[in-house]
Amino acid sequence: MATMPQFVPVEVVQDLDFPQREAAFFYGLFLRGHSADQLRRDIEVPAAVLLKWHREAERDPQLRDIFTRMVDYRRHVLAIFDALVGSDGLPQRVQ
Repeated sequence: MATMPQFVPVEVVQDLDFPQREAAFFYGLFLRGHSADQLRRDIEVPAAVLLKWHREAERDPQLRDIFTRMVDYRRHVLAIFDALVGSDGLPQRVQ
């Protein structure tokens, strides 16, 4: 039984072109009192997921490009989020 879809919908691929939207969503959560560190953990791709994606890409090389693009996208979202949190002039919340 496969755990990964055999195709990636066009809408998902197109969403990867707009990391600002997702960064803005997470920034909104930050402004509502969520921990910046927890939000960063939510944005990052965990090491266990990276390992799983690597194994999947070895089995199905067509997935490698989309996994690479998704990781790059998440890193870009994180960079934008960090810039927003660092530029808001508010002290970071520690919980």
